[in-house]
Amino acid sequence: MSDDKRQLGSVETKVEHQIAYITFYHPSHNSLPGRLLAELTASIDTAGQNDEVKVVVIQSAGDRTFCAGASFDELISIKDFESGKQFFLGFANVINAIRKCPKFVIGRVQGKAVGGGVGLCGAVDYCVATKWASVKLSELAIGIGPFVVGPAVEKKIGSSAMTQLAINATEWKSAQWALQKGLFTEVYDSIEEVDEHIQILAQKLSNSNPEAMRLLKKVFWENCDHWDQLLDERAAMSGKLVLSDFTVAAIEKFKTKA
Repeated sequence: MSDDKRQLGSVETKVEHQIAYITFYHPSHNSLPGRLLAELTASIDTAGQNDEVKVVVIQSAGDRTFCAGASFDELISIKDFESGKQFFLGFANVINAIRKCPKFVIGRVQGKAVGGGVGLCGAVDYCVATKWASVKLSELAIGIGPFVVGPAVEKKIGSSAMTQLAINATEWKSAQWALQKGLFTEVYDSIEEVDEHIQILAQKLSNSNPEAMRLLKKVFWENCDHWDQLLDERAAMSGKLVLSDFTVAAIEKFKTKA
């Protein structure tokens, strides 16, 4: 990959032994601007439709940060409601792509996850993390709220734990907390152990009955068919709030700290 392209971030898919590894990268702590969200959605859709793929793994590059969520640079550039809604629909589209994918989607979380990154953890069907993978829903701290990612996270950890994350927006929760609440399925001491576990599990799944897995996935996501409309409405909430003076000032403050 060229240095110029690397500075813009990337989403790449590699298929090995019927397993699709989708890797996203951005130089700003694996944050996700709109372009990468669209590429991630398209990559998940493509893997889901590829008959040669039996299992999908979503992962990010680097060692200690899985995903920093929304791109602050892009958030601060939003000047009208439609642009704001469209940006947050990017996260909605990724979540719905994972939901609709007929294959199991495994998440590899090697480090910290913030905001939309926590949403990815909630949306995947099986999430394996390292002990460094602390989580935080920081949206309220910048004047928004975890509206778009909320349904996926709450579905996984329940309303009580979701409330804790959403309200205490500046405090990290440990990987062990995420494991206890059900956001993570397994937590290991090292990336190597995570990769070994995922490889073994994905290989077993690749030898399983594809139709049985498709039907089981459908069962897992029962009562979520309304999410296209729900997440559209949630994106509109965030799209409106991101224009407020409070949010603009808060994002600028966070950017100076970064």
